Parts: sequence; structure tokens; C-alpha cells
Amino acid sequence: MLAALDRAGYLEPTPIQAGLIPRALAGVDLLGQARTGTGKTAAFAIPILEKAERRGHNPQALVLVPTRELAVQVRDEFVKLAHGRKTHAVALYGGTPIRAQIEKLHRGVDCIIGTPGRVLDHIGRGTLTLSDLQFVVLDEADRMLDIGFRPDIEKILRRCPSSRQTMLLSATVPPPVARLATRYMRDPETLNFSPTDVSVETIEQFYFTVIPEKKFELLVKLLKRDKPRQTIVFCRTKRGTEKVYRHLQKKIDGVDCIHGDLQQSARDRAMARFREGQIRCLVATDVVGRGIDVTGISHIINYDIPSFCDDYVHRVGRTGRMGREGIAYTFVTPEEGPELTRIEMRIEKLLTRGEVEGFEAVPPRTVAVPAVAVEAEDGTAAPAEAKRPAMAGRGGRPPRRIRRAL
Repeated sequence: MLAALDRAGYLEPTPIQAGLIPRALAGVDLLGQARTGTGKTAAFAIPILEKAERRGHNPQALVLVPTRELAVQVRDEFVKLAHGRKTHAVALYGGTPIRAQIEKLHRGVDCIIGTPGRVLDHIGRGTLTLSDLQFVVLDEADRMLDIGFRPDIEKILRRCPSSRQTMLLSATVPPPVARLATRYMRDPETLNFSPTDVSVETIEQFYFTVIPEKKFELLVKLLKRDKPRQTIVFCRTKRGTEKVYRHLQKKIDGVDCIHGDLQQSARDRAMARFREGQIRCLVATDVVGRGIDVTGISHIINYDIPSFCDDYVHRVGRTGRMGREGIAYTFVTPEEGPELTRIEMRIEKLLTRGEVEGFEAVPPRTVAVPAVAVEAEDGTAAPAEAKRPAMAGRGGRPPRRIRRAL
């Protein structure tokens, strides 16, 4: 293990590694809380590789993750840390032919890293047996519950030996995660390595107030102004992601996209090229908002403001990893002011208003007066089609009484 760590360039443990590894080696169940980019994967992979005992053909360790991309990443970390050992790690996830995975399982495997749906599929087919498991890890547990994997996770855990050691890793521990730990773990120790301030100190965070029609123009100007080393542009929908990608590749070089409608092979190629630095700008949905470790990312751009505050934290966490500096921009339409406020309350920090010289993100708005005679202050009749500035209400819109009149 020391040779593998040296080969990987791991010289000093991160706080979660220093805290979690000794307790995991002691065999206790652990609930570890830490934000992304702090080395959680190695924190559970190292003790598993140290303690796993080959008992036959079936796997000794099972790691459940929320996304296909994270499954591949965690598998690669196991392979890297298992250098010099005869340890086989296999990633099981949907979107790819199941036959190749079945063949790997038939040959024998030590560590399974998979998404809950595909793992459950293999269990149902009889191609995966959990009777010899010594370790179960729930990685990014809060995200797995957010996207509806709780029933699948519970079905899998009920199939696992009661004598197993369980580790649950999560950036946040909301009540559903706590209930899962209470039900399926044995007196778990809680190790909290999350700072009280959930915003990352090394990340500069800005917002731009911009009307929807001006978003793409602002995106292009920011990319050309900052010339980021690598950036992820987050969109809310798959359709929006595809649209931004198609237009952006006409403006700059080195652009690709990832969303749920793409075939897994295309997603894998895009992620591999992004990690290798061939792609400078990745347009994506929240499928890459959690757990993806690409150390070269300098900028995050929230083209669409995230629906949930925690999603903002995880998106922004893609940059500023391992103490590096980063920049995050969030586009906010005039109607999305309350969403921005909720994010600022969540991270206990005010975002800085950003500006691009010579760019007017929100043009002055005017409202047409209804086509009736309006009495001016001097008692004379004003023209029926006179224009006057709109009175800004909440979110930059006219107050309700004016909207109703219009």
C-alpha cells in the first residue's frame, strides 16, 4: 500500500483520510461527512484494500454511487491504489451492455462499484452474490436519496451479511440519510469534516443579473474575457444543455457536453477527454454536479441557477478542489432573486455582483400605459401611448397592481 500511495503521488493525508482510515481499520461502522474534493474515495478504499480477505469467487466489498461517471472514477481509484495486488475491481452501471459485466463477474471480482439500479439488476439475474461481503460503502449518500434510490439501496442492504462493516459518506446529513444510517448501521461513529461555512474559501463567487435572452451572449463574453483553463457550464435541463452546447461550439474551440439522454459511451468519451485536458469547456446537467474529480477546473458557470441550495454547493465544489483557487459565476434572471437569496443564506455568504464592461445584461424596461386618457399633474390630458419607466417590484417586475392593470 505504501508503494501504491507513493506511485500515486499521495504524500500527506487529507483531514478526512487522517480521521477515517484508522477508525475504518478498527472495524467500526462510520458515517463520514465531508464536502467533495477532500479525498473521500481514498479514505474508504485504502482500509478496504488493507483488510479485504479473499474468500472465494464472490466480492468482498460493495460501493454504491449515484452516477455512472462516479462509478468509473471510484473504480479507477481502487485500481490505482491496488497497484501490485491481485485485486479486481469492476464498475457496474446502466447504459452499457450487461453481458460484458456478467463475464467479468464470472471471472471473479473483489470490489464492486456500482449504481443501485444496475447492482439490483445483477442480483435479480443471479450474476452477483453478496453473501461474502465484508464491506459496504454508500458514497454520496445524500445525492443517491435525492434522486430516488432509497428503495433500491434498502433492497440491496437487506441482502448483505449482517456481519459487514458499513461506511456512509455524504456531503450533507439530512434526516433521510440519518434514518438510513440508524436502520442499517451498527452504532456508527460520526466523523464530520465539513466546515461550518459550506462555501469554499478559495472560490470567488459572483452573480450576474441577466434576462434569459442575454444569457448566451454573456456566457460567450465571460469565456472570451477570462480564458479559463477548464470550465463546466451547468444547465438545468437536458434540452437546454444540448442547445447551449450546439451554439457554443460555433463560438469557441474545445467544447463538449454531458447529459442523461446521451449514450453511455459518448458520456465516457466526453469525460475522458475532459480529464485529459482535450476539452476546455464542458456543458452539463447536474449529472456531473457530484463527486467528479477533475483537478484542472478553474471556472464554474451556473448558466441556470440550481433548483436546490445544496446543488449550488456541489456544483461550485467542482472547482477550488484540494485547496486550489477557483471562480464561480451564477446567472440570475430578474425573477430569480429569491433563489439567489436562499443560496446566500445557505452558504452564509453574499455573492459579489459581476459586470462585463460594455455589456448590458438587463436593458432598461418600460411599460406601455393603457390606451386611455391619463391626467397629467398640471391637469392636462397626456397622450394615450405615453411611455413611463416600469416600477420595479419583487424580482424586478412591476408591482402586482400595475401588472393587473396591464
